[in-house]
Amino acid sequence: MPFYERGPVRIHYEEAGSGFPLLVIPGGGLNATIAGLDATHPFNAQKEFNNEYRCIAADLRNANAGQSSGPLEIERPWDAFTDDHLGLMDHLGIEKFLVLGYCIGGPFIWNLMKRAPGRVVAAVLAQPSGHRPELPDQFYDNNIANWGPAFVARRPEITIEMVSAFLNRMYRSPADFVFTVTRDFARTCQTPLLILPDDIPPHPYAVAMEAAMLAPNAQASLYPWKDVPEKIPLAVRHIRTFLKANRPA
Repeated sequence: MPFYERGPVRIHYEEAGSGFPLLVIPGGGLNATIAGLDATHPFNAQKEFNNEYRCIAADLRNANAGQSSGPLEIERPWDAFTDDHLGLMDHLGIEKFLVLGYCIGGPFIWNLMKRAPGRVVAAVLAQPSGHRPELPDQFYDNNIANWGPAFVARRPEITIEMVSAFLNRMYRSPADFVFTVTRDFARTCQTPLLILPDDIPPHPYAVAMEAAMLAPNAQASLYPWKDVPEKIPLAVRHIRTFLKANRPA
């Protein structure tokens, strides 16, 4: 069972397949894990694409059901997770890579493109998270109830007040768009993007489509693409075509 370690950070990851690297970021909010790819996702990208790509996935730092751990970086929550993603790629000797992320993986991908624009070759955002103005506190409320208590129980040095401050910084500062970048950044982002919109409270259709319209090299998949199981293979086919068109020769 491989781990990447950097100081107090310990990230559990798994690899499958060979070829050009594809970083797969599981969804599930702050409880995102590799195991969730099979349990809760519409398709498991690591299994779908490992016949063509070197697929790499990791448990999110401090996910309650995962095996990754590290400090709770209250002042830089998004960047702390991006440090883990980029650090893992460095650990594996990977400079440039494709990335596919579900749910919370959407904001992570935007932050990756902001932090390391030359390294992300192309990105797929499946059912991406975003700020929904009519439910401004949903991410804080969900995580303070469904992630925070178990995390505090596992880590006696962490208090629920620290968790609250972390979530405030993560989802309320700023409470807008995709959390990690501005609309101005999206307008200037040249990375090829494929966005698969969803429309449940944490995955607002309006934000997904706004991002697709703003980014100059973005495209959107069909919607709805997972309301019935028969549509999912078509969405996967679109992803496969997009990745193949954008991976280096």
